Amino acid sequence: MDSRGQSAQQQAAAQRRRQLLEAAERVVLRDGPGASMNAIAAEAGITKPILYRHFGDKGGLYKALAKRHTDALLDALRAALDAPAERRARVEATLDTYLAAIEANPQVYRFLMHPAEDAAPLDQSFDIGRHSAPLLRRLGEELAKVIEERIDLGPDGGQRARIWGHGIVGMMHAAGDWWLGERPCARQELVTTMADLLWGRLASAADRPGGPGF
Repeated sequence: MDSRGQSAQQQAAAQRRRQLLEAAERVVLRDGPGASMNAIAAEAGITKPILYRHFGDKGGLYKALAKRHTDALLDALRAALDAPAERRARVEATLDTYLAAIEANPQVYRFLMHPAEDAAPLDQSFDIGRHSAPLLRRLGEELAKVIEERIDLGPDGGQRARIWGHGIVGMMHAAGDWWLGERPCARQELVTTMADLLWGRLASAADRPGGPGF
């Protein structure tokens, strides 16, 4: 097979994978954490063995969906951080972007972050906590890079940025999880209160010379 034939085959495979992920997403939006491989295969109009051939197991499908949504969330967070506004406004916009994302797709969020409580797991080896932890770590590392690029944190700034990145993600995740479940206040109130908590050290830190600022 020549390179053009291989390229066409790769494009077809990538398109098929996207179609399967879209089918999986429709089932997750409908069923939440209880989404099963059987239901996803039926939605895609294929047999379960074919679905396994593409993703390996439920863990493989989970990772593919997690990457799809994490990539989109990171793009949105970067856009909020780089918006032409004062630093406090960008901090609030970043927090709000995360909360708006989980509010807009609560079933997808629950599928990614919580095990099915009302259904026996299809794959007993699938531990959603084991899979969701790398997702949060990735968010923490990406946010740390943004912080280090934009703020002069002095000696050991890289280490400090990683602590901040993972700490902020942990706070957003824990507070957002509680808020999504109980809805004790408006989203803006949660955003403002979390920004108040973060603001002390962020307010006094200097931007890096020539950098995009934060």
